Amino acid sequence: MTVAPPPRAVAGVLPIRTLTRVEDDEQLSALLWRAGSGWRMISSAVLGGGIGERSWVLNAQVSHGYSRTDPDSHLASLAQDAGARGPGVGLMTAADVLRYGRGYDDGVEAVVTAGLGVHGWAAAPAPGTLSPPAPGTINIVVAVPTALTDAALVNAVTTATEAKVQALLDSGYDCSGTPTDAVCVAARIPRPGEEPQSFAGPRSLWGARLARAVHSAVCAAVEPVRGGTLTSAGTPAGS
Repeated sequence: MTVAPPPRAVAGVLPIRTLTRVEDDEQLSALLWRAGSGWRMISSAVLGGGIGERSWVLNAQVSHGYSRTDPDSHLASLAQDAGARGPGVGLMTAADVLRYGRGYDDGVEAVVTAGLGVHGWAAAPAPGTLSPPAPGTINIVVAVPTALTDAALVNAVTTATEAKVQALLDSGYDCSGTPTDAVCVAARIPRPGEEPQSFAGPRSLWGARLARAVHSAVCAAVEPVRGGTLTSAGTPAGS
């Protein structure tokens, strides 16, 4: 895997690098954030999910026909090849990660990749499945430059999800997302004597900033609807 310069200027707490690789004769890209030490993250990712100290986040593009049954091992290998060390978070998507969206609001930064070929509403009559999900198509990574309690981290994920849905509606999509969306929220580890923030809801200080950053990033990542019919989750294209 090779590392290329970032496609646009980066600053603040969430600088990313673009990685490229050839896999099964296909050129694929990935986004890597080397967060370093001092971060706690909460994530629904297949690699490094849950809550804990993490030092990097990798958002890897895979082929549309991805069929590996060990995505966690695959992501760990890609991160190691890119020089990432220590525990981290690995996300996957079949979307073009180079078309990411970025949002910023008073210290909070968000990076979003999005592909909406299959989308729909969360509360749908379709049956669930026990099989591993396909690669996520809306991946949200947020960095909050302050300490959050465990409860506030959970609150932050809820706020990010609400902001994602709002952005989709504002962009013209009649949906709450895709069946395989993923999220990662990073917050600073408390310094000695520092009291972590207890709230990250949309009207709290940091939650409001997070919501606006995610909303901006999702709006920048998705293609606005300009008429026509889009494919909903569970409805084959062309049906």
